[in-house]
Amino acid sequence: MSFIVQNWYLILLAVVSGGLLLVPALKGAASGSLQPNDAVIKINREKAVVVDVREPEEYVKGHITNAKNIPLSQLDERLPQVAKNKALPVILVCESGARAVRAQQQVRKLGYEKAEALAGGMKAWRAASLPVTKA
Repeated sequence: MSFIVQNWYLILLAVVSGGLLLVPALKGAASGSLQPNDAVIKINREKAVVVDVREPEEYVKGHITNAKNIPLSQLDERLPQVAKNKALPVILVCESGARAVRAQQQVRKLGYEKAEALAGGMKAWRAASLPVTKA
């Protein structure tokens, strides 16, 4: 007990540094793990299906070429019509990545094991200077 009292600052330092080490891991979990350039490779080489889970008003302002728009609220009903082959990768996209992570969980429950959320969403896609289609 006397060690804890005499060295409280070392214990506090250990707790704070441990917390700071967790921040990047938690931040990455909240915004998806698939980087835009890796998504392009999956689209071109593995015939990945891109599903934009934003609302139609957001989708028409700019989306990934050939992306299918299925709002998050309609994902369970409409995804099986769009992505019939569950063996193909599914890339989920939203504006910043948060909705896509929620969608990834839903889609995996539907049996799409290769579902991934685009890290940073359309913001990261645009920042990487990748093509955007407007409809």
